[in-house]
Amino acid sequence: MMPEHKGVKPQPNPAPYSIHPSNTTFQTGKPITVVIEGPDYRGVLLEARSGSNPKAIGTWQTPPINTKFLACSGNQQSAITHANTNIKNNSTVYTWIPPDTVQNIVFIATIAQDRTVFWVKVMSSASSGAGGTSLDVHNSAERIVTLLLMLSVVLLANVQFLLA
Repeated sequence: MMPEHKGVKPQPNPAPYSIHPSNTTFQTGKPITVVIEGPDYRGVLLEARSGSNPKAIGTWQTPPINTKFLACSGNQQSAITHANTNIKNNSTVYTWIPPDTVQNIVFIATIAQDRTVFWVKVMSSASSGAGGTSLDVHNSAERIVTLLLMLSVVLLANVQFLLA
C-alpha cells in the first residue's frame, strides 16, 4: 500500500482522514458504503481486510468517478484506487460487498493529498459479521457513558424522593 513516488516518504504524523463504513456489522452479499472523511484528496488505495491477513477481501462495486478497480489477491475488484489526480472528497462514496467466509473486517487505505503528501495504513474501526457484536470501541464507550449517566439521574431522583 506504499505509493511508488520516488524520493517521497509517508507522513509521520497522524492522518487527517478517517474511514467510515455505513455499518459496524455486515451480512454476506449486502453492500456496505464507505466514505473517507477529511480534507480533499487526490490519490487513494482502499481495501477491506480480515484480521492480520494482508490480502484484500470482498468485492467493490462500480468505482466512483475518478477512481477505478485495482486487482489484488487474485480478485479483479478487491481494491479501489484513483484513476487520475482529480479531487475526491467526503462526498465520494465507495460500495463494498462482503464475502461469505469472513467474520471481522477493517477498511484500510493509503490516502494522498498530492504526490508528496500521503498517509499509509489509515484504518477504519473493525466491523463484524451478522450476529457478532460491534467492535467499534467509541460506540461501546458512548453507550456505557450514556447508561451510567441515566443510572445516575435515576439514583439521584430516588434519593431526592426519599429525602422529601
